[in-house]
Amino acid sequence: MNSLHFPGLEISIALPLVGAILVRFMRVPERAQWVTVWISALTLCAAVGASIDFGTLGSHAAHDRWDLSSALLGHDLFVIDELSSPLIPLAALLYLATAVSTLGSKVRRYSFAGNLASEGVLLATLSCRDPWSIIALLLVATVFPYMELRARNKPTRVYVLHMGLFGGLLLGGQLAAELSSQIPQLSMVATALLTVAVLIRSGVCPVHCWMTDLFEHATFGTALLFVTPMVGAYATVHLVLPIASDWVLRTIAIASVCTAVYSAGMALVQREARRFFCYLLLSHSSLVLVGLEIATPIGLTGALSVWVSVGLALSGFGLTLRSMEARVGRISLTKFHGLYEHTPMLAAFFLLTGLASVGFPGTFGFVGTELLIDGVVEAYPMVGFAVVLAAALNGIAVMQAYFRVFTGAKHFATISLGCRLPERLAVLTLAALIIGGGLLPQPGITSRYHAAVELLRSRGHSLNGQHQHSATRQPSSAHPSGTGIDLGIVRTQELPAILHHARK
Repeated sequence: MNSLHFPGLEISIALPLVGAILVRFMRVPERAQWVTVWISALTLCAAVGASIDFGTLGSHAAHDRWDLSSALLGHDLFVIDELSSPLIPLAALLYLATAVSTLGSKVRRYSFAGNLASEGVLLATLSCRDPWSIIALLLVATVFPYMELRARNKPTRVYVLHMGLFGGLLLGGQLAAELSSQIPQLSMVATALLTVAVLIRSGVCPVHCWMTDLFEHATFGTALLFVTPMVGAYATVHLVLPIASDWVLRTIAIASVCTAVYSAGMALVQREARRFFCYLLLSHSSLVLVGLEIATPIGLTGALSVWVSVGLALSGFGLTLRSMEARVGRISLTKFHGLYEHTPMLAAFFLLTGLASVGFPGTFGFVGTELLIDGVVEAYPMVGFAVVLAAALNGIAVMQAYFRVFTGAKHFATISLGCRLPERLAVLTLAALIIGGGLLPQPGITSRYHAAVELLRSRGHSLNGQHQHSATRQPSSAHPSGTGIDLGIVRTQELPAILHHARK
């Protein structure tokens, strides 16, 4: 495995963890926020540097130059590859934008130490490919929202039950997977346990109530940072996809598409902005899972592209709602608020990010959504119709929320509600990425295609090693064949078609 030229990967993981210890003992919230912003900015620089460094190597994966984990554990713990290369900087950007956009009215209620600690754990998770390490980090990440709920004296029962079940299924499933080499009958048990675990973490219906409960009782920032990176999809890629058979993938796809349509419909009828955002996020994250389980080059490329674009768009969308809450309190969607005159920049960004999340032309998510729909329709035509329906309902829900929050009435305020400079910086940065990715989509689509091919190759090798039929499909087949995939054919026939979407 190649080595990065600079130790940016481990620096991006260590910086927020060390910063969390420093911030934990600061008694002045404003100073804690200032330190958090600077540490998050340095972390983002290290993450972007690691991603650029990896891009110069022309390799499928690379470990850090310091390689401390190899010296301590005997193997490479933190690795950057085609899949995680854009996800790591995206996660670091989300944490920085959250810290920067936290207004003074929320500073004393938001845990900046928890922000940095969870950032370090998330970046470590996205840099891991070892199953047991991923499971350990996923379980550690569930502690931070629980600690905040306890500190705020909020109910924790729903969250603890779901996350406890999630952790137990993960541990049991991976243990069964390890023992399946001696006891082949445990292979199906391992797949079933891991599948249910990732469905719980992803909030797939009917095990989604923990997510709405979290948005209801935790601070908006903490809930946003815990859910938006979609680590359930990352766990699916590394824990389920390599060992799952065709029927398991079809089950996940059907459950995910049902959740996507159900959540889109629920977003239309919500009376409170937080719950509306939660269901909107649930719908989009389920669409990502649908594409991951199709396991064809076009479908998988579309899913990976939508993963990045939706993560970016809905992060900005959620931060906009959070900024509006900081000004006027919890936002009801049963009446018109007329806040456009006070915050026109936030209103424009609200609309931009909401439309970008549903793949509006000219935004980052347009090409990825097209590829996802094409891949799903090719494999399952009726499921493709459901995906289009979910996207349409999400678009209507976004427009409805925009009119409720920003138009229809005249809002009178005794203090200025205008957009602050830190918020402007966060808004302009995210808007530039969303529009820039839409105008120049080809580099991103090419990167996601290479990641998709590598995932299909790894899946084929894993299933062949277990003497199972491959669950990957031929590009020309409309139904799963289970006969494997010819990577040479994929490279020569699928990539021009994918890039044709990007050029359009």
